[in-house]
Amino acid sequence: MTTIELLAPARDADIAIAAIDHGADAVYIGPAHHGARAAAGNSIDDIARVCDHAHRFNARVYATVNTLVYDHELTDVERLIKQLHHARVDALIVQDLGILRLNLPPIALHASTQCDIRTPAKARFLESLGFSQLVLARELTLEEIAAIRQAVKVPLECFVHGALCVSYSGRCAASFALKGRSANRGECAQLCRLPYDLTDDEGRVLVHNRHLLSLRDLNQSHCLEPLLQAGASSLKIEGRLKDIGYVKNVVAHYSQALNALIHKHPDQYRRASHGTCSYTFTPQLNKSFNRGFTHYFLLGRRPPGHGDMASTLTPKSLGEPIGQVVKASGRHLRVEADVPINNGDGLSYFTQQQEYQGFRVNRAEGYDIFTNKPVDIAAGTRLMRTSDQAFDQTLADASSRRLVSLRATLTYRAYRLCLTLDDYRGNHVVHSIAVDEPAQAKTPQQQRQTTELGKLGNTIYRLTSAQVPGHLFIPASVLAQLRRETIQLLDRSQRMRRHTDSRRPERYDTPIPSSTLTPADNVANHLAEQLLRDHGATHIDPALETHPEAIATDTPLMHTRYCIRRQLGACLRTSGARRLPQSLYLRSGDATLLVTCNCDRCEMILTRV
Repeated sequence: MTTIELLAPARDADIAIAAIDHGADAVYIGPAHHGARAAAGNSIDDIARVCDHAHRFNARVYATVNTLVYDHELTDVERLIKQLHHARVDALIVQDLGILRLNLPPIALHASTQCDIRTPAKARFLESLGFSQLVLARELTLEEIAAIRQAVKVPLECFVHGALCVSYSGRCAASFALKGRSANRGECAQLCRLPYDLTDDEGRVLVHNRHLLSLRDLNQSHCLEPLLQAGASSLKIEGRLKDIGYVKNVVAHYSQALNALIHKHPDQYRRASHGTCSYTFTPQLNKSFNRGFTHYFLLGRRPPGHGDMASTLTPKSLGEPIGQVVKASGRHLRVEADVPINNGDGLSYFTQQQEYQGFRVNRAEGYDIFTNKPVDIAAGTRLMRTSDQAFDQTLADASSRRLVSLRATLTYRAYRLCLTLDDYRGNHVVHSIAVDEPAQAKTPQQQRQTTELGKLGNTIYRLTSAQVPGHLFIPASVLAQLRRETIQLLDRSQRMRRHTDSRRPERYDTPIPSSTLTPADNVANHLAEQLLRDHGATHIDPALETHPEAIATDTPLMHTRYCIRRQLGACLRTSGARRLPQSLYLRSGDATLLVTCNCDRCEMILTRV
């Protein structure tokens, strides 16, 4: 049976707790430093608070320590990891292999997607180093995931939703080379979201001011079963900078989808955590921030169509299509809408020149909209809603409750009243208190006793069944005391029985896939170099971040499986190749990038001119 983990992002502790309450089996959250999102650091106390809440449902907490570490930082990172272990974090997500040579507590380690895991050989090597879970590259197909699954025994983690980096993770130097901000240090300048001119070698503009590197957002919600069949077991949502409403909505959607899949195949799949969620809303993915959706390469190494991966007109949210404009005059629009429009909604559209524009609804009266500013919009223009005021308000309130089901057995014997509780996490507790001999009840007491035992409003539990001595009269105060004390024992049992994974041992007999390492392999400290040499590396060029003077005109700044030519219908292997000249350049401001297509590998490399 496959144990499925739905892994959710958390910018802070409150979002992490909301993710658990909305159905996540695990969350990943950044500590104060070295967390690959400089703007999403959290204190040890806050991370401990997340662990306390998550562990009640057997959900897990992963701390992201997934940036490059410089030599002078190793001691601080070692201290941080010991603090995270003391906070009862379940695992660390790691990029820098030098961390494996620190004096670490026995905490499980996961290999970050920044480790660039694309091949069975790389996966085998990282497994041999003692990683307990491997975060695969986003660009892989189902067949490639299956091949890696055959090569290793540890769980595989795959992204299923959220923003896409255009470059292979860990192999993008554009931000550092052009802006001095390293993506491998959590400071990405997001140059892929900028508008570019596409030009030929004579400087003629072929495509003007388009976001040619800005990918749509990943959405594999309709491919969950094929992903699981291919060998993924941890399904990851991207978004550690997203707000709480985004996380609630997306987590709830995928949690419900996985529960439906388990209902379809009860003997094949199960969730990694416990508890049932009840929602006050219906999750809808297109109501949260999205640039349009794509399956990326999951369904094929060379997708048959073109134009389906990038959002070239804007990197902003496209929201949900809602209808079209009938007529417009100043601040007044008449629309044909498929759904009700609310006061305060944010709407957007593309002009006839394909420029992205947006406005807010001050007042909606049926199909008449009064806007916050004059809008010059042609009849027939399609409208999209990027902010649904009513939906957002629902998410801002208490929108889900997660409860663990209990079975209770109440008995009386020899002046002691005994309560036995069993829950679906596997806990079994028995507690009794001394009482006077109960009187025989004049009326049946089953309903009253069951109701009293079921008063669990301030806990994470709900009573689903109870066996009680309905022929005896037991005061409500006695039942309340017994219920309260037994619940405390149940919580203590959960804390004591909960299993935590430890770090797997390193196998020193596994050679590194390539003995020659380039700056793209991100070796940033002497411990990482030592580890790699222990496994057969003979030539190691250091990471660019430690030797910025090594950046040259032929240094790959972006290495991608996405191809601009294919996006524009001009793949060199198709009849559309003639649509664009052989030599192509991307220009934005002072930066000019040469586009090189490696058709043998169906990849694209961008270098600075």
